[in-house]
Amino acid sequence: MPSDIGFLTRARLELAYFSGYALIPRPNAGGAGVILRFERVRPRRSGRFQPLRSREITPDFLDRTIRALKRWKYDIVSMDEVCRRAVTLAAPRRFACLTFDGAYKDTMTSAYPVLSRHDVPFAVYVPTAFPDGVGEAWWLALETIIARENRLSLMIGRKEQHFNIADTPEKYQLYDFLEGWMRSLPPQDLSPAINDLCMRYSVDLVALSRDASMDWSDLTKLAADPRVTIGSATVNYPMLSNLKDAAALREMTMGAAVAQTAFHRNVRHFAYPFGDRASWRRPHVAMAAEAGFVSAVSAISGAVQTAGRSNLHALPRIAWDGRLRSLRAMRVMLSGAMFPRPASRIAGGAAERSARPEEQFEKQD
Repeated sequence: MPSDIGFLTRARLELAYFSGYALIPRPNAGGAGVILRFERVRPRRSGRFQPLRSREITPDFLDRTIRALKRWKYDIVSMDEVCRRAVTLAAPRRFACLTFDGAYKDTMTSAYPVLSRHDVPFAVYVPTAFPDGVGEAWWLALETIIARENRLSLMIGRKEQHFNIADTPEKYQLYDFLEGWMRSLPPQDLSPAINDLCMRYSVDLVALSRDASMDWSDLTKLAADPRVTIGSATVNYPMLSNLKDAAALREMTMGAAVAQTAFHRNVRHFAYPFGDRASWRRPHVAMAAEAGFVSAVSAISGAVQTAGRSNLHALPRIAWDGRLRSLRAMRVMLSGAMFPRPASRIAGGAAERSARPEEQFEKQD
């Protein structure tokens, strides 16, 4: 079950901390700094079935994180400053940048008061269909349906499938299976699949998605704060790897155009929807530059390197697992001890080995 995965991951990170392994100095291991990726910020919920818990943190943990970053002497910086430090020589102190994906309502109601109190910059990446009220948060609908049903039926590959999910482990197993299946579908197949499932089990997908998302009024308030960077995350938040190149580029350019019209400013920064290795490919890096973005962030773990060694259109982020509430675990992650070795020059020659995120992605494809 996911709670077991969280326990094992925590144990590994805690061991690295208490053994001292993560605190041993390693030249360039932590790079210039790190970009932290968060999604939802809200009070902890009760209930045994929470398949999306890894994507949530509490306001209290966000507060503790910011206090810890300051105590550990990190500079908390904007995405513009991340880009500047990524192309210059190392600064005396490492940086941390706070970013929030999904434009969830609780970014305004739960995260923003904490961030404002600490007077720190942060970035919010917006998929513009959601504040428009037409986005489909299929992952939330899937969680809602499986949580309350003991038996589920749906069409998969033109065949009716039936699942018994009376106990919690069965619910987790089915969620993992159906999430993986839906992530593999192109948008023209995904939307009918989730809408059919919602119709069968009386879930209002539009209302569910709208209630979870900020509207343009919320975003306008955020955009008025000089500490806030509004970035784009396409229009519909699709898996770019499931789209043809023209459609992927259109999602990028239209998402930026809608946001720029709404806020009357250039939208310079982009986040790949979902951001993991399966969700985008090397051509999308070039598309992000073509669309006019200064940076594009992923959800592939790593540190941002100095002197241009990190591709600004494939920047790594630490996608924090909300089941790990230990600041010791976070310190291990920030140290770079758990990341692949950064780029290093071959002694005596001009050849250089690259550890850029998009190249790691290609190697593991």
